[in-house]
Amino acid sequence: MLYALHEAAYYASSPLREAARVARDFWGSPLNPAANTDLGRRMHAGADLFSNVTRRYGKPAWNIDTIKVGQVDVRVRPTVVWESPWARVIQFDRDMADMRRAGKFSLDPAVLIVAPLSGHYATLLRGTVEAFLPDHAVFIVDWVNAREVSMLEGRFDFHDYIDHIIQMLAVLGPRPNVVAVCQPGPPVLAAAALMAADNHPSRPASMTFMGSPIDARLSPTVTNNLAEEKPFAWFQSNMIYTVPPPYVGAGRRVYPGFVQLASFMSMNKAKHQEAHKRYFQDLVKGDGDSADKHLEFYNEYLSVLDLTEEFYLQTIDIVFQQHLLPKGELMHRGKLVRPDLITDIGLMTVEGENDDISGIGQTQAAHGLTPNLPDDMKTDYVQPGVGHYGVFNGRRFREEIYPRVRAFIRKSDPNFPDEV
Repeated sequence: MLYALHEAAYYASSPLREAARVARDFWGSPLNPAANTDLGRRMHAGADLFSNVTRRYGKPAWNIDTIKVGQVDVRVRPTVVWESPWARVIQFDRDMADMRRAGKFSLDPAVLIVAPLSGHYATLLRGTVEAFLPDHAVFIVDWVNAREVSMLEGRFDFHDYIDHIIQMLAVLGPRPNVVAVCQPGPPVLAAAALMAADNHPSRPASMTFMGSPIDARLSPTVTNNLAEEKPFAWFQSNMIYTVPPPYVGAGRRVYPGFVQLASFMSMNKAKHQEAHKRYFQDLVKGDGDSADKHLEFYNEYLSVLDLTEEFYLQTIDIVFQQHLLPKGELMHRGKLVRPDLITDIGLMTVEGENDDISGIGQTQAAHGLTPNLPDDMKTDYVQPGVGHYGVFNGRRFREEIYPRVRAFIRKSDPNFPDEV
């Protein structure tokens, strides 16, 4: 019922939203002699703010057409190299002629970046992709919004997620590298363990976990405490809703993206209110650059997708309530997942000092789960002064975290034994 009410509220507000757009265009028009008055700027700012707050945010574009490699602009083309009804693997294919002009004459390590399936689209990692592209052949997992998947495609759960990771790594060829950002940590580690047990030729050369809840019992955050305190039945009763028509996935039971977004925003309610207040003030002052930065962030932040009921509930159960992976009790397709069998996959963990989603120690736990991996194949790094988002994006990521990850991948990848 909540999903249907949410949709009804959106369509019911359409006349007000359209009126706000008309008012915004009227008061912002250079042909309006009152546009540059204090009243005109305030009317324009108010109408613009209302229009943006109430509009629907679709999946953002990647907008990665070129990257800088040295002083050379290298053209980039996103290409789908594998897909299922639930996900696509996108390769950001760099123009090789441009790469040669930049002095790059050899292949770079292949890296699969596993974006979180936790409410936002993979484009949230745009900055992560841009950082990796000059030095790596970059692939990213682009998850599909569950409301856009027909009921005829069946279920998608935590174990299907693990199977997807194994299939994706196999597509990349022998010994690729994998980077798991936040939520994917447990299923990616499980996939690596299963591939190691089978001596799979495409088991990762290295795995990097960034702000991941490998063991959510350690340094619990508000998010972890909520998952622990509420009984499993509470999540079934209060977080799962049915997709209404006219979506392709009508009838599918999901954890809606707008519910997840409300949870995220409530954690920093005052911060978001202040950001919108500053946006209004910037528009009144005519500070277009600051206003554009605000829009750029919220265009991404407010774009959300739905998760299937089974994946969401199993994640709550397996990762945040029973802690099956760190306790050595996770079963996959009748087989015990054993990270202790990993002996030749480099392991790096990255955490943020101020992370309020995955507390310090939760990601580091991966080291304790891989006792048979030599110490010289392990690296742990805690970035001072950053929160969860700063672990994989922003200036501190680009300047301090990424260089360490790059060096680790070069050290771990058997195709690049002499590079650091």
